[in-house]
Parts: sequence; structure tokens; C-alpha cells
Amino acid sequence: MTILLYLTIYASASVFACACLFRAVRYARIPIHLRWELYPVPHEEPERVKHGGSYFETGDWWKAPRRFSLAGELRFMIPEMLFLKGLWEFNRKLWYRSFVFHFGLYLLIATLGIAVVGALFYLLAPTWMAAGWVGLFQISCKITGAAGSLLAVVGSLALAHHRLRDPGLRIYTTAGDLLNLAFFSIALLVLSAGYLARGPSAPDLLAFARGLITFDPNLEVPVPFASGLLLAALLVAYVPLTHMSHFIAKFFTYHSIRWDDAPNRRGGKLEAKIAEYLTYRPTWSAAHLAADGRKTWAEVAAHNPAQEGRK
Repeated sequence: MTILLYLTIYASASVFACACLFRAVRYARIPIHLRWELYPVPHEEPERVKHGGSYFETGDWWKAPRRFSLAGELRFMIPEMLFLKGLWEFNRKLWYRSFVFHFGLYLLIATLGIAVVGALFYLLAPTWMAAGWVGLFQISCKITGAAGSLLAVVGSLALAHHRLRDPGLRIYTTAGDLLNLAFFSIALLVLSAGYLARGPSAPDLLAFARGLITFDPNLEVPVPFASGLLLAALLVAYVPLTHMSHFIAKFFTYHSIRWDDAPNRRGGKLEAKIAEYLTYRPTWSAAHLAADGRKTWAEVAAHNPAQEGRK
């Protein structure tokens, strides 16, 4: 039973990593999206960001080297990733539910990190752990794990309720959306119940992480706790296979659409890509575009539907 649990967790982690990598590569290889060209772009120089400018307002900008501000991007990205800043500004009602759910997941990820680091310390520096550090790791796991599970379950139920009750959101809600939220709730509830119901001699999360790293077959995990760990592992593997992998797409949405202000220089890579894309033969359902798979993208772009309608 324990070996099977170990294998399932490692397999789920592998599926998660491979699926995330596959999606990232797929997003990176798709044709260039229509750029928003909205300023300011956070990686611009701070002086320009203040008034909404860009490097295009500089004379002979194509001759000067571009300056990239990583600090500017981080000032935007960190509040967005941790606190869902955009949702707070534009959909406050949904933010109260979504933030609770996401912050609970962040705490659970932190719990996993603490358990793994603690297990490594136990194996590599046993004298430190014997000196009392093990207690610190155990308490930290309990606090972040309990808070994370509670917030994630409450948040998932609140999101499901909002999707069913809000008229504007209900029309976009599918059975898959509700299934995803139910999967989170059930997996975390079973895991929490199994952890709380384990006996005093049963391993805690830190001890289980140590056994997982060393592949210890003698570690006895109670069935309720093992069931919760199994469901949690399957959930991890499931997430990147669905649209819940939006955390990957979000990176490309910002960097390849909202913030992409790379100049199209003559003879450059961007010009070559655009020239290639114009030879594609798109098939779009919008009849007025006449993208029937026979015309190239260049021909579709030169087509004027309004002029055709006057004939």
C-alpha cells in the first residue's frame, strides 16, 4: 500500500511537470497574437511609466538600445499573482471568493515546501533536527496546512455557489467548472479528515515526506490518510490537463500580448515570422471574413467585407 502510494505521488508529480512544460512550449510556439499596444508597459523606464509613455516617443528610438526594467514588471506581477489585483479592481464580488480559494492553495503549496525542506534537513542535518528544529517544521506544517485547507475548501464552495447564483456568470458555467471545484473540495476534505483521524503512532506530514524521499517501505500510513494523499496527488496531476492551468497561460497573456512592444525591424526575426504567418490559410467561422481555408492570411487581411456588401 505504501509503495503504491509513493509511486502514485511520483507519477502525479511527473504528469504535472510534463503537462505544464507541454502547455508552456505550445503557448510559446503559437503565432504572434494581436498586440494590445496599451501603455504604459511595466518594463518601460519608470519615468515613462508615470505618464503612460513608451520608448516610441523618443527621437530616433530605433537607433538607441532598449532598456528593460525587471523591477517594474515585478512591481506589477507580484501583487497580481499573490493578491489578484486585477480582479480586485474590476470584479470585487468575485475577488472575495477567488482570493480565498487561491490564497488557500498558496498556503498548501507552502506546506508542501516546508515538509520537503524539513525532510531534507532531517536526512542531511539530523543533529539540527534533534536540537529542536523538527518541532518548528511540524508546527509550521500544521498551521499552513490547516489554514490552507480551510481557505481552499471555503473558497471552492463559495466559487461554485457564485457560479450557480450569479446570472452573468451562470451562462458561462459548465459542468466541468463545477466538477473542478468539487474535486478540490472533496480531495482536501478527505485529506484533512484522514490527517486528523490518524493515530498518535501514525506519521505526520513531515515524517511522510521523509519516507517519500527515501522510499521507505516500512512506513505505515493509515488508510484514511493515505486516501487523502492519493486524491491530492491525482488532483495535482489533473490540474494542468484542464483550463485550471491558466497560471501558465497568464504569463504569455501578459508578456506576449499585453506587454509585447518589441519593434518590428527590417530584416529582423519579427518581420520573418509575420511574413510566414501571412502565408497561412486560416479557417474561421465568421463568414464575412471569407477565411475558407483557400485564401492566405494576407488575402484575408486585404479583403474588405464592407466593400463586398456594396456590390
